[in-house]
Amino acid sequence: MPDQQREQLGRFLAQCAIAAPEFRWSVTENLHLTVRFVGTVDRAVVEGIADRLGGAAGPAIQLALGDAGTFKRSRLARVLWLGLKSGAEDLGALAARVEAECRAAGLPPETRAFQPHLTLARARSRDGARQPDLPAMPALAPWRAEELILYWSHLKKNGAVHEPIRRIALG
Repeated sequence: MPDQQREQLGRFLAQCAIAAPEFRWSVTENLHLTVRFVGTVDRAVVEGIADRLGGAAGPAIQLALGDAGTFKRSRLARVLWLGLKSGAEDLGALAARVEAECRAAGLPPETRAFQPHLTLARARSRDGARQPDLPAMPALAPWRAEELILYWSHLKKNGAVHEPIRRIALG
């Protein structure tokens, strides 16, 4: 995501944090579209997957953020997110390639359908929270994703820190 869009989203997230303190809002540096969550595995396994994807990850993808949505537990929102209004099909094809490599590496298959989204916030309560009224989302220009970044996530007291460990060119 280009720096200008990231900065606009950062300002939006700061406004949201004031409007809905019952959620933990993502920090701008952690904003990303997850293609596949691998979980706790040996780093060599993930490096092997990245090696095999290296030359065949796929074409660059034109992306544009769309409407907000939630992942819920009963009637309460657990996660607030932004979907895509363009690029979801191409991102889904990339996710399928990554999934195939994960399975070839012996990882269990992903059981949930791929739903491309940018996580904005998580409810502080494990049960979730009422879906808040949020400020107007800024109009963000589409952008071209030209790389797939493999992150190693470290859980800290104030949230996850995502360390980029491999960049795979798209296109």
